[in-house]
Amino acid sequence: MMAKTEYASHYSDAGFWNKIKTHAKTAGQKVLEQALKMYYSATDPDTPLWAKTTIYGALGYFISPIDAIPDLLPALGYTDDIGVLIAAATAVAAHIKDEHVQKARDTLQQWFGN
Repeated sequence: MMAKTEYASHYSDAGFWNKIKTHAKTAGQKVLEQALKMYYSATDPDTPLWAKTTIYGALGYFISPIDAIPDLLPALGYTDDIGVLIAAATAVAAHIKDEHVQKARDTLQQWFGN
C-alpha cells in the first residue's frame, strides 16, 4: 500500500465533493465528519503545509477507488478509510480548530437533519 502522503496526489476538491455526494449515506456520518473537519482544516490558511500534506494524503485515500478494503463492500467498505482519517486527524489534531469541527457538524446537520 502507498504511504498516506503519496495519496495526496489523488486528492482534488472535485473528487472529494463527488465522493461525498455519491457515497454520503453509505460512508456514514462518522466517516463524513472526520473527512469534513479535516477538509475544513486543510482549507484554513493558518494550517501549516506539513499538516495540509497529511490531510490531503488521508483525503486522497478516502476518495481513491483503490484502497485496502473496497468501499462497495457492505459494512466493511469504509473501515480502512475511517482508520486512515482518524490516524491523520490524530497527527494534525493541534491544527483542527473548534471552528472546523463545528463547520463539519453544521454541514452534516444540513445534509442529514439530526
